[in-house]
Amino acid sequence: MRLLHTMLRVGHLERSITFYTKVLGMELLRRSENPEYEYSLAFLGYAGGNPAQAEIELTYNWGTHRYGLGTAYGHIAIGVPDIHAACAKIKAAGGNVTREPGPVKGGATIIAFITDPDGYKIELIERPDDASEGQGLR
Repeated sequence: MRLLHTMLRVGHLERSITFYTKVLGMELLRRSENPEYEYSLAFLGYAGGNPAQAEIELTYNWGTHRYGLGTAYGHIAIGVPDIHAACAKIKAAGGNVTREPGPVKGGATIIAFITDPDGYKIELIERPDDASEGQGLR
């Protein structure tokens, strides 16, 4: 078994695609429309997505522009080789860094948090080894 994708319901598909491609540097891998059931899908990821890496599936249910995030959802995590450079790039692209880089509470791992346009939390985790693999936000 392996993780294939995580699905997020979004209120404005184009706005979310722009965020994930322009702010986080993901590729739009594929998209589809289902007029019969009134929804659109967009799959995004790094390094071509599956099978090398899991993807994000953005689902837009036509006519629904806002969702309650609830209390069960936590965050998506993305490995970055240089967390300070990644946060600077995100800010320059108009992204919202909600927790500046620093050690996780009770540990030494360096993390930061950002939010996407729908309010979903995304954790950045500094992983210098990801630089050599070409993975994560650069």
